[in-house]
Amino acid sequence: MPLTATATVPTAAASRYLVQLCTHFAHKIPVEHDDKTGRADFPQGSCHLAAEAGTLRLELSAADEQSLAQIKDVVADHLNRFGWREALAIAWES
Repeated sequence: MPLTATATVPTAAASRYLVQLCTHFAHKIPVEHDDKTGRADFPQGSCHLAAEAGTLRLELSAADEQSLAQIKDVVADHLNRFGWREALAIAWES
């Protein structure tokens, strides 16, 4: 059974960040997305994204703790770089 982590990130630009993350990740890994939902398939696991009213929801899954931690780090690092003007709050929950 895969391990999971979720985060709800408050932002008025949820759709923009979803598209930006998916477009960026698509250079190296399989990605599917539109303006409201996305999925990125990392070698270690997957990241599902959803742009909702005032929030970006992230749902990660991986086979083990190390893989889940790697995906968390990659997604959070990129989101923080893209959203540096907002100082986004990413609080992961398992």
